[in-house]
Amino acid sequence: MLGLTAVLVLRVLTLMFGKGPAPKRSQPAKTMVVLGSGGHTAEMLMLMDSMGRERYGPRTYVVAATDAMSGGKALARERTWQKTDSPTGFGVVQIPRSREVGQSYLTSVATTLYSLAFAFRIVLRERPELVLVNGPGTCIPICAAAFTYRVLGLTHTQIVYVESIARTRRFSLSAKLLYHLRMADILFVQWEALAKTYPRAVYAGRLY
Repeated sequence: MLGLTAVLVLRVLTLMFGKGPAPKRSQPAKTMVVLGSGGHTAEMLMLMDSMGRERYGPRTYVVAATDAMSGGKALARERTWQKTDSPTGFGVVQIPRSREVGQSYLTSVATTLYSLAFAFRIVLRERPELVLVNGPGTCIPICAAAFTYRVLGLTHTQIVYVESIARTRRFSLSAKLLYHLRMADILFVQWEALAKTYPRAVYAGRLY
């Protein structure tokens, strides 16, 4: 048991502190994209407008169960990208919110655990090679699941976080968690001042 624990600890430390550049690919990367209300979906879809989408697919969009709009926006954008009313190569899955607006922190413990269990099931089923997120709270359970499975050697998922253009000097809570826990393989910021505050972040300039 001690030997197994030591191996897992070494594995975690290697993933957290020994990240190097991702290997070059010749095939599209199966991609999981987390969408969210409050502008996150709009920014993410604008980011994807500027990406070479043929390199990222099939795509799975993750939305909160109480988010009635983001899934429809993803479908509409896929129709535009693929120039058809019946786009293929993507799917939309729902995940329970960890915490609703106004929900007490005490009751949110149970809902967070439920959301986390859901995330582990989704990530294991889809086995994405890339998780792309930009800050909605829904992304934390997904990233935690992806990171855990990679520690266990079950997946090789890369986690990429793109901080919102609205964040000029301070990280969002989601970015802080992924930055300090070193879950994200790369964390892009769009303001140089933010990169100076968080030196492990990568300044990318305006992305959309």
